[in-house]
Amino acid sequence: MKATATRKNPVDRKGASGTTPARRSSRTKTTGALKAGAANGYLFKMAKLRRVPAGTGYSTSEGGVVEGERMLVGWINKPRGTGSRMHTHPNEQFNYVVKGTLKGSVNGKPVLARAGSMIYIPANAPHTLVSTPDEDVIFIAIKDLSHGIIGMAVDGTMSGPHYEPGFGRKAAKTTKSAKTTRTTADRSAKTSVSRAAR
Repeated sequence: MKATATRKNPVDRKGASGTTPARRSSRTKTTGALKAGAANGYLFKMAKLRRVPAGTGYSTSEGGVVEGERMLVGWINKPRGTGSRMHTHPNEQFNYVVKGTLKGSVNGKPVLARAGSMIYIPANAPHTLVSTPDEDVIFIAIKDLSHGIIGMAVDGTMSGPHYEPGFGRKAAKTTKSAKTTRTTADRSAKTSVSRAAR
């Protein structure tokens, strides 16, 4: 007896409504996101995915993003003392805080969300969320796919993220410069000791 192969993608068959189902897109609305399903699978190790920007021009958020047919999920990282300026997006969103604390506002209402809390953000609601200075934040972002993960700053500019005092780009560069200076000084001291020992 000869085995017959079953079709994996019945695109040309009639659906229950009598219409031909539309082809599923392998493209994503979020640049760098993975498309769930036949092409990339059904199981994802979110913390291991390639990080993509999740708020270009207004936030420090980045992380792995997977898109299905109607919704997206992101494993989002936000460094301590940094976050988003006020922004909106046309899709509604839930943020479940896994680690750290997010503070900010949604529709003018203050929020303080510690690990284990979930924040609801209605479609088009102005909101800002910043990681407190204590530790980096990891949260799970869940959005409908009427839009990708990136929104638009309320002031119409994409001039960069929010930094708490002492956590800006200059502070990061100063810390790096100080570390480089210490390392160079340590090497010089070791070289001097080595030469003196000869």
